Amino acid sequence: MQSPCCCLLSLLLYLFFLSETWANLEVPSPPCQPLSHAGTFTVRLLQTTTFQNTSFADTEGLGLLEDIELGSLDKHTWSIRFCQPWVQEGNPSPSRNLCLLFALPDPFVVQCTAGCMLYPNRTSLAFGYVGYNGQDFLSFDTKNLTWTLYQDTELSRYVQSFLHNYTALSELMETLFNDTCVDDMEVLLHYGRAALERQELPVATVFARTPSLDQLLLVCHVTGFYPRPISVAWLRDGQEVPPGPALNTSTILPNADLTYQLRSVLAVAPRDGHSYVCRVRHHSLGTRSLLIPWEVVLITGLMAGLLAAMAVAAMSVLWVWRQRSVPVCPMEQH
Repeated sequence: MQSPCCCLLSLLLYLFFLSETWANLEVPSPPCQPLSHAGTFTVRLLQTTTFQNTSFADTEGLGLLEDIELGSLDKHTWSIRFCQPWVQEGNPSPSRNLCLLFALPDPFVVQCTAGCMLYPNRTSLAFGYVGYNGQDFLSFDTKNLTWTLYQDTELSRYVQSFLHNYTALSELMETLFNDTCVDDMEVLLHYGRAALERQELPVATVFARTPSLDQLLLVCHVTGFYPRPISVAWLRDGQEVPPGPALNTSTILPNADLTYQLRSVLAVAPRDGHSYVCRVRHHSLGTRSLLIPWEVVLITGLMAGLLAAMAVAAMSVLWVWRQRSVPVCPMEQH
């Protein structure tokens, strides 16, 4: 079945309407003060639309300031659900009627992302990308205000030509990319200061697994930390273990309480005579590091076993003493 390729244009317009909506906050006075841990900050507006057939499309939208969710799109009402009290709702007017007519097989997926990055020196970089069926399709050159092809196909050339000829869109994007997005970022950084500066200390534990008799896996599990950047390393006799096949560190994963976790696994030979320490560095720790020795875990396990053995022995002694304390009745004489 063939269907019209609607809404490559309307998706982009929708993203930029979101940008104007989230910027509907009063500019702070005096001007924004720098965050305590100044760095590069990014606002991203994401949208994915799946076109099932000529009459049905499923759309999802999300706005992020770094990893903080600002709001999402209600795909049934096309209204914005705001997730932070410091983001105020405006009057979004997403366009759903502008279409690029081009025959494509159903179903297909269109993905859009747009936003801007603000660097520590207050310079900025805006970006806009369009994907089609999971592949890069078009990008927007914010300096020259032109669309660049990622793939040279009849469809991509058609869409590129259409967008280049749509001057109203180009003018809107020039304003949003060169002025509005950066101004909005300053406002969001001001009102979202507390959320961006939140810090949660990491909690680290070390334990071991034995997949075989000749291999020992030392596992360092670190969880509960925020913000996301963290450094986890293994030290062998005080020296950092370099990357290699014996070292496997997972990606940073989110927790339900909006903190993060990861684990680092080091494969060693049992009883190899070396000492091992898991070292954790995180912004919330300042200049300090968490150092969790593997020996501490061994000693803790031995102590737990010893305490359990002492408890069992004490209960045995108590049981014998109670048995001896029970009076024995003399047998009746016949």
